[in-house]
Amino acid sequence: MSLRARIVLLALWLTALVALGAGVATHLRVGSDLRSFMPPPATPDQKLLMDAIGEGPGSRLLLIALSGAPPERLAALSRGLAAALRRDPHFEQVGNGAFDAGLLDGQLLPYRYLLSPTLDAQPLDAAYLRDQLEQRLDDLGSPAAALLKPLLPRDPTLETLKLAERWAPAKSPQLRDGVWFSPQGEALLVAQTRAPGFDPAAQGEAQTALRRAFAALPGAGGARLALSGPGYFTVEASTRTRAEADRIGLVSTLGFALMLFAAYRSLAVPALIALPLASGALAGLAALVLGFGAVHGITLAFGFTLLGVAQEYPIRVLSHRRAGATALASVRDLWPLLLTAIASACIAYLAFYASGVNGLEQLAVFTIVGLLVAGFATRYLLPRVLPARFRDAADTPGLDALWRRLRALPRPRWLPALLAAAVAAAIALAPGPFWQNDLAALTPLPQPLLARDAALRAALGAPDVRYLLVIEAADADGVLAASERLAPQLDALVARHALDAVELPSRYLPSVATQRARQARLPDRAALETALAEAQAELPYKPGLFAPFVADVEAARTLPPLTPARFARTPLGARLDAMLVPRGGGWLGLATLTGVHDAEALRAWAATTGGAARLLDLKAASESLVAAYRVRILRALAVAAALLVLTVTLALRGARRAWHVLAPMTLATFLVLAVLRACAVPLSLFHLVALILAAGLGLHYALFFERDVGDAAEQRRTLHATLVCVASAVLVFGMLGWSSLPVLRAIGVTVALGVGFHFCLSILMAPHARQD
Repeated sequence: MSLRARIVLLALWLTALVALGAGVATHLRVGSDLRSFMPPPATPDQKLLMDAIGEGPGSRLLLIALSGAPPERLAALSRGLAAALRRDPHFEQVGNGAFDAGLLDGQLLPYRYLLSPTLDAQPLDAAYLRDQLEQRLDDLGSPAAALLKPLLPRDPTLETLKLAERWAPAKSPQLRDGVWFSPQGEALLVAQTRAPGFDPAAQGEAQTALRRAFAALPGAGGARLALSGPGYFTVEASTRTRAEADRIGLVSTLGFALMLFAAYRSLAVPALIALPLASGALAGLAALVLGFGAVHGITLAFGFTLLGVAQEYPIRVLSHRRAGATALASVRDLWPLLLTAIASACIAYLAFYASGVNGLEQLAVFTIVGLLVAGFATRYLLPRVLPARFRDAADTPGLDALWRRLRALPRPRWLPALLAAAVAAAIALAPGPFWQNDLAALTPLPQPLLARDAALRAALGAPDVRYLLVIEAADADGVLAASERLAPQLDALVARHALDAVELPSRYLPSVATQRARQARLPDRAALETALAEAQAELPYKPGLFAPFVADVEAARTLPPLTPARFARTPLGARLDAMLVPRGGGWLGLATLTGVHDAEALRAWAATTGGAARLLDLKAASESLVAAYRVRILRALAVAAALLVLTVTLALRGARRAWHVLAPMTLATFLVLAVLRACAVPLSLFHLVALILAAGLGLHYALFFERDVGDAAEQRRTLHATLVCVASAVLVFGMLGWSSLPVLRAIGVTVALGVGFHFCLSILMAPHARQD
């Protein structure tokens, strides 16, 4: 093609990429809920696990500590921050130990006599009222008078305060200046967000609003705000992963560009190589927009990593160009092998689509479409825009000497069998568990941050993140009734120190039967007025002062029982709503536990309830979910492997040639496994992803080394192309291997090892090398 034709085609290609990029940018919506990358639950416990992770109250708690100022100023900041967060739509509930008069609004306030357990043991008679009114006189002379005086006419028995105390955390921190403080002198608060705990974007917005509210408080200067909790960890992990991946990506990209310049001595080469990759990436994004609408951010991160296989396609074209032949002619000769490599990589990535996980299905679509488009762009577009002048890679200084040394290496036929035996022994005898089922081990958070969270949880008495008590019944009221029946037995377990505290649904809302029984104990207006007059005798209260109290009691006698739907109008409605879950025609009550010391005692007790309650171990449920998911992935990989063998055999037109390609790839994969296991590294899903990626890269090496054209110059070009591919992969993934984040490190180390093993074995097991 003429220079002008190449320029026109290049301009059209770039214009098409810009147009496609603009369309993708307009319609692409990036999601961030990490549950998209979790396997679909198969058992009731796994379904509860997924609900608890994303929507459960424990996952939405933010633990807040204020420090760096005198206690009285910290107490004032705590009150100001709690008031600000209660007005903020990002938060459903805020607690700091101070009394919240808004726990029941005015319309629901008469229900306090149906909600409070006072009347279960104490009639509302003259003796009780006399005792309460005398206590109020003492209270009015105390520092709490300002708080109590507005409540007194309507609530002389302080049922509202008793309910606030009942609804406070089961194990509260110490109070100082009316708010919670830790033993270290920090003011403590707990806030429940509306956003799910595993949504880093929404959690980030809530935490930004929280910090903004704190900074706006008078006297906040100099004081320090510290956060913890699942939502904070979600944001922190996302931020750390993105920052480190961006930093590594920048260094790797610069290194890759410099390496290409050194290999091809051309500034235009890195830009031209980027064109097929950009085409594949944008096509993959367009497929995601059309097929899924919203795309997960992790899909993009891992997708671009897996799409790195496509960088080898233009490298092959550049390195295999022959002097005296056009780029089109060189590509035409390479195309059967390139097409085999592309098809093989797509087949391997189909395993992700068969996983049944939305995030991995997106990943499969992105990478498969991207590889196909990048491959065909390399075949039909790239050769037509390459400069006419180039340096033949076969003439690279030192390449001939290196190839001669590699050909001279001994290649005993027993080497593969020996390696296979050594690999089997290393895998079988390696210490430690083979699989990593504990998701907590993959957290990118530093240990001091986790220790800080444990300390805050202990100080606040926050619920245990591992265990839930599940109560089952036919309807929501049945759950509340069962909760009431189980409460004394659980209190006995608390007394035996099997756990520190339990939070039951009936703590917030009694069953209908209990509410009706309490209604029946309320005196009528005449009896109450008589008892009140007798109780007020000789006490300095104004006549008629307690008329609002009498009106509330009279109203409470005829109120319909409070239901969960009606209770939802209170500030604590969301809390109860999270504890009552409809499931499969029945209802579940989720009771949170604090300080579980003897899980076996809880399990043994649950076994005696006749199925009314059971202990759910979220850690065990997550491990069973991971294990079941891994089995599904491995089955999909086995099918993909069978298809891969068939594809390579048909493409190479013979089992013998296919063996020379598949044997080094398979043996190298197992060598990587052996090294990881010898280092006592348990394997996670991320190792499986990395092994598939490394196998896709290694397949290229074996395919081209198996191709013996009887031309020494072409052998040198093959070596040149492979060395550039290997060096680029080792650079990129070696950088990931140095990451401090477990997920990135697992992928980086696995792929870097795999690339090295695949390169060595592809040379040592190539058939033409043995013939030489």
